Amino acid sequence: MAYTDIDKSDDYFNTVLYTGNGTADRTVTGVGFQPQLLWIKERSNVSTHSLTDIVRGASKRLQSSGTDAEFDTGTDNVRSFDSDGFTLGTGGQVNENTQTYVSWNWLANGVGVSNTDGTATSTVSASTTSGFSIVSYTGTGATATVGHGIDTPKMIIIKNRDDGTGHWRVYHASIGATKAADLDNTGAFATRSSTFNDTAPTSSVFSIGSDSRANGSGNSMIAYCFAEKKGFSKAFSYTGNGSADGSFCYLGFKPAFVLLKANDLAGWEIADNKRTSSGGNVIDKELKPNDSGAETTNNYIDFLSNGFKIRNAFGNWNGSGVTYIGIAFAENPLVSSAGVPCTAR
Repeated sequence: MAYTDIDKSDDYFNTVLYTGNGTADRTVTGVGFQPQLLWIKERSNVSTHSLTDIVRGASKRLQSSGTDAEFDTGTDNVRSFDSDGFTLGTGGQVNENTQTYVSWNWLANGVGVSNTDGTATSTVSASTTSGFSIVSYTGTGATATVGHGIDTPKMIIIKNRDDGTGHWRVYHASIGATKAADLDNTGAFATRSSTFNDTAPTSSVFSIGSDSRANGSGNSMIAYCFAEKKGFSKAFSYTGNGSADGSFCYLGFKPAFVLLKANDLAGWEIADNKRTSSGGNVIDKELKPNDSGAETTNNYIDFLSNGFKIRNAFGNWNGSGVTYIGIAFAENPLVSSAGVPCTAR
């Protein structure tokens, strides 16, 4: 297997923390690139998640913690994606005075281009280097394929932008295309043949069935697609052991961000390398994409040079015999593109 082409992971994914000031045209810098998927959550207070991307436009907001349709926030939410960060308005979800926030930032490839690889034409902003794409398409209400622009996706997250009651749909390669979960709730991966048409993604397209959450007829859809890149990203699976000396999951890199879910119970979890009381292990700060609650503190997870180790026996993280799935992005790879060992930073 070839080594990753990415020697500096935070050129493609980075977490940035900031404190709101409640003023318009608030700039946040330090991302290191122009964010093209920007996911913001208020840490210190109850507030919905805010997801914006460069294909839909900065003002177009979706929330992972609910089924609400996309809404245009005008200048209140994210105003622009900038060369080293982003500019905010006064909306409380992103810039309430004195409140603390986390932003998770991914680089794609601009506003997108037309893709006709599938039976449904899509607009795709794709980074083939990092294996991430933002895919916009119009639902057909019937079986279709959609071009995604990257290597075979191992995880896909879809939202019907027009459906105010429609769940987010999630595909994960370790579970397979016969099942889907919802990012916005705690439900298990359930058999849903109509979501991904029982067909695994290929190197050019992903498949969708008649499920209105993924393919509503005439509706505007958005999909975030993630391929694996050795040393940078990994769609993982592990089995919990129900112990505070928890399970280890090998990734091949030191993670900067982990999103995980139990296959058949509980909700979702997000941990990252910036939200930690000590500045290192244990990573003790938790947020849930399906929950608008404030950040909680406990012993959750250690980020190690080659993967992560769970540090609790909580059902959401480490139930005995429970299978967990998710995706992780690197702080730094174990080995560079030249085959040289990398030094942890």
